[in-house]
Amino acid sequence: MCGLAYAKPEEIGLDAARLQVAYDLLDRWTAGPDFLIPGVAIAIGRHGRVVEPRFFGRQGPEDDEPIRRDGAFLLASITKPVTYMAAMLLAERGQLSLADPVTEYLPEFASHHKEQTLLFHLFTHTSGLPDMLPNNLELRRQHAPLSRFVEATMHDVVPLFPPGTNLSYQSMGTLITAAIVEQIAGQPLPAFLEREVFSPLGMSSTSLGSGRLDPARLVRVRMPPEQAGTDFGWNSDYWRKLGSPWGGLFSTPDDFAAICQLMLGGGRLGDVSLLSSATVERMTTNRLHDLPELSEPLRRTQPWGLGWKINRSASADVFSDLLSSSAYGHWGATGTVCWIDPRRQGFCLLFATAPMSDSRRRLVRISNAVAASFT
Repeated sequence: MCGLAYAKPEEIGLDAARLQVAYDLLDRWTAGPDFLIPGVAIAIGRHGRVVEPRFFGRQGPEDDEPIRRDGAFLLASITKPVTYMAAMLLAERGQLSLADPVTEYLPEFASHHKEQTLLFHLFTHTSGLPDMLPNNLELRRQHAPLSRFVEATMHDVVPLFPPGTNLSYQSMGTLITAAIVEQIAGQPLPAFLEREVFSPLGMSSTSLGSGRLDPARLVRVRMPPEQAGTDFGWNSDYWRKLGSPWGGLFSTPDDFAAICQLMLGGGRLGDVSLLSSATVERMTTNRLHDLPELSEPLRRTQPWGLGWKINRSASADVFSDLLSSSAYGHWGATGTVCWIDPRRQGFCLLFATAPMSDSRRRLVRISNAVAASFT
């Protein structure tokens, strides 16, 4: 087992009084009849240990059940860097190269002149693929399997721009990466991740799709308007079990802390060596500089690694105003954020249950209080 040991804030260089500011804000925002966030968990780690996670609010927006200490959260797009990690494991084993064209693995992807798209473009959101398919909601209404999403992306999608010439956030690029991993590995991505990542790291409460988790543990999210009253929203049985490679990961703060420490450890956690330090470095530094056709302002102001977003101040998706550009992480539409700061050897996990459109600014303020606690 690789679970991180608990520590008191002062034992790992955190100012407990400053950290309490974050806890007090979360307590206020999750309390009362007009709670702003239904529920939230927070975990802060540094130097290989973690402050015991704190939980606030309710298990779901529709009832008064206190949030469970073992609650598993839908992480939404924090799933993406984990999917890309799976592909990087195969790259380390010589089974793929990011310079390979996608069509080497999925020949049908060439439809609508996509034959110049490289795996590298999928990792850096420079493929020209859309974030969501035009018929995304219709597919979800039909409870379509992931194979239908893959087929539509390969056969129907017309790229927004030639690969490597612009940047547009693309969940469908993550989906195609997952399809390639599955073809090479010869098994579904959830099984691959369980065998190659979650089990070695002792992450027994993490799953792509909710399949092996007790449904009573699943923390429920407040629905955005387009999902309200449907049978395909985030809390639906369909979406929970689908295991979308771009947004279907369930985890707990204790479990996901292992991923954060793995990255801070250069690919090693305890006795487990999962990734090489070279892989971690490439995943967590700005790779847009490798694309000569991107404009200089774009490369400088919207930095991406391989699956991880690099922190940038004065932008809508900043993780914290107090973090430098060496920090990286990811947001999730369900109201989740993970950030990792290699300069100060720490990380923060905020798993909330209000849509990002309602919670992003509050989560940045919490992250500021957490970052200020690092002494």
